[in-house]
Amino acid sequence: MSEIITTTGLCKQYGRVLRVKDLDLMVPEGVVYGFLGPNGAGKSTTMKMILGLAKPTAGTIKVFGRPVDSKNRLLILKSIGSLIESPSYYGHLTGTENLRILCTLKGVPEKDINRVLHTVRLENQKEKKVSQYSMGMKQRLGLACALLGTPKLLILDEPTNGLDPAGIQEMRELINSLPKQFGITVMVSSHLLSEIDQIATHVGIINSGELVFQDSMSKLHEKSRHRMAVRTLNNGAAVKILSGQGISCQMEEDFIMLPKLSDNALAGYINCLFEKNIGVVRIEERRKSLEDIFLELTGTAVSL
Repeated sequence: MSEIITTTGLCKQYGRVLRVKDLDLMVPEGVVYGFLGPNGAGKSTTMKMILGLAKPTAGTIKVFGRPVDSKNRLLILKSIGSLIESPSYYGHLTGTENLRILCTLKGVPEKDINRVLHTVRLENQKEKKVSQYSMGMKQRLGLACALLGTPKLLILDEPTNGLDPAGIQEMRELINSLPKQFGITVMVSSHLLSEIDQIATHVGIINSGELVFQDSMSKLHEKSRHRMAVRTLNNGAAVKILSGQGISCQMEEDFIMLPKLSDNALAGYINCLFEKNIGVVRIEERRKSLEDIFLELTGTAVSL
């Protein structure tokens, strides 16, 4: 799978503060890439550098295999749609009229307006003034603006901010549909772990400007490994017996921690303890949550 965005040693410094530090991103083509981190982690700054809206202090950026520089920037931007921070509109104009202005600015034929309105499900509100739009409708109009011209890459910065649960669900479904229906790669940032878990196929986790994890969501979930917790009337003796059976185990507080076992294997080990007169008083299946994994990676709580 080829990368549509790559950054190498990317840094951005404001005054004496290094907001982004040695960032090596790899965004595969045709995926939803979740860019996750707490507020102030450097997500928006990174996206602005990818779009050429902020100049890197150090490092390189490639989009579509081309360096993002003064020579290539306009050519690259023709194939990118973006929604950074809060979208701006002319409130006294309708949704269609706002899109018509943007078509002129982007050099996109106006026939594309109906397509993007249909994609974001705003056909029935297209003649309504934007000042009368709900927050969710405004966010969908912002997405429609980003989709004009059929971009190959979409960069969305916290697109669910300020939305109610219904609006979040709508935006989630829209983002999920874009790679499958239109072949658009989506890079979407969020400080909401649950959001990234539900929409992304790949993830990069950033904390204090540094990348602490990057891989597929399935690889992140693998870190939430299952374990069995067993408490007995004599844990010390039980550990010696289980270790003698060749099973890896260690003590955590009042429990013996075992790897994930099949029912038959677990029953066999428990019977072994009974035969040695070790009473088993509790058996629990445990699994790390994504929140626990994030805390391990960053030492910082992230909103759910």
